[in-house]
Amino acid sequence: MDLRAIMFLLLLHFVALCHAQPVWDQDVDSEISGDSADDSISETILGLNNGSTEYLMEGDVLIPKTRTAMKCTGNPYSCLWPKSPNGKVYIPFNIIDKYSFSEKNTIIGALRAMEARTCIRFIPRTTQRAYISFEPKFGCFSQLGRIGGKQLVSLQRFGCVQHCIIQHEVLHAMGFYHEHTRSDRDRYIRINWGNIHKYEKHNFEKQDTNNLQIPYDYNSIMHYGRTAFGVRQAVTIVPIPDSSVEIGQREKLSDLDVLRINRLYRCSN
Repeated sequence: MDLRAIMFLLLLHFVALCHAQPVWDQDVDSEISGDSADDSISETILGLNNGSTEYLMEGDVLIPKTRTAMKCTGNPYSCLWPKSPNGKVYIPFNIIDKYSFSEKNTIIGALRAMEARTCIRFIPRTTQRAYISFEPKFGCFSQLGRIGGKQLVSLQRFGCVQHCIIQHEVLHAMGFYHEHTRSDRDRYIRINWGNIHKYEKHNFEKQDTNNLQIPYDYNSIMHYGRTAFGVRQAVTIVPIPDSSVEIGQREKLSDLDVLRINRLYRCSN
């Protein structure tokens, strides 16, 4: 065979390799994400929390090692921040000095945006016993609802200090669950149990939530994305009846998120 023929055969082989399609392991349940780069809020949070030594329910809700359940379970009003006579809800906070000036401004900006449409007011902590402490621990997580003392909201540097993630974790600290675990979720999403990691299925257990007569919100900042806890980015959450509906947005509070805050805390605005 002459040199030109050899070169031609090598070129054909190279082109074939370039167009070859990967073969998926058929053991994973049928539905696989068509977009391998899931850009949902949960993709960032769960990725940064991977390997955490904390006991995290649903991926980012901190359960102290002295407890085995979430404090707000069954009574949504048992863990609210108190309302003042003037109708405002004041939540003291502290940002430790390990954050840069820019990072502190990002945290404060996210809080101010929450104040703008609600009766919630975040005030620098002085002597208050109960307060939120923003600290750059490993990952992004928070406890659920007011616990009555120093309350950690972990915002790891170079990952968690983002407007949407800050608001997501603060909403946990105010007593809000993830949208995909609310009590009526089966009417709005389908969970692909076969695509979920074996030891992560508990993160999809429904909670006995008070839904405040507010519609299910696919656009909530508290809604996880399609591939949350999925084996090799397999789809775990599918909106129904329209599977094309976007979920897991990472921008800001939705209109229903704002309504949910105002209704739970009985704001007048």
